[in-house]
Amino acid sequence: MNSAILAPKIRVIDANGEMRGVMTVPEAIAVAEEAGLDLVEISPHADPPVCKVLDYGKYKYEMQKKAAEARKKQKVIGIKEIKLRPTIDDHDFGIKMKSAKKFLEEGDKVKITLRFRGREMAHQEVAHKVMSRVRTILDAYSKVESEPSFEGRQMIMILAAR
Repeated sequence: MNSAILAPKIRVIDANGEMRGVMTVPEAIAVAEEAGLDLVEISPHADPPVCKVLDYGKYKYEMQKKAAEARKKQKVIGIKEIKLRPTIDDHDFGIKMKSAKKFLEEGDKVKITLRFRGREMAHQEVAHKVMSRVRTILDAYSKVESEPSFEGRQMIMILAAR
């Protein structure tokens, strides 16, 4: 901004948006002061750098508004967890899959946790059947990010939205 511009020659655009041509920094600052505004370097990597005559406070405010708007439109991907049991009933399973579909359609990842109690650990083939059933039902909505694996007394699989 103003005297902090280091380039020897700059391309100047005035307050009305009209091209004023290539000039030295002191000449451009004189044009800006004449208009009662600041000289701001817009694109420093151009050859020669482009500077614009404008109100710096207003320019800074506009840039903050644009950044806030961009942050507002950003979608943060969360991980939603669905907890199952090896002996889950068909109706309960259907309800869990319905909510998993909803989470995947919203763009979130889904962590399927299958918890074991007592002697259920002896029948791990039942758990593999439940996980493969989950995989086939949610195949149209997701891709497997993490294959089913054991962590202590639970089996975990992570699905990501397509």
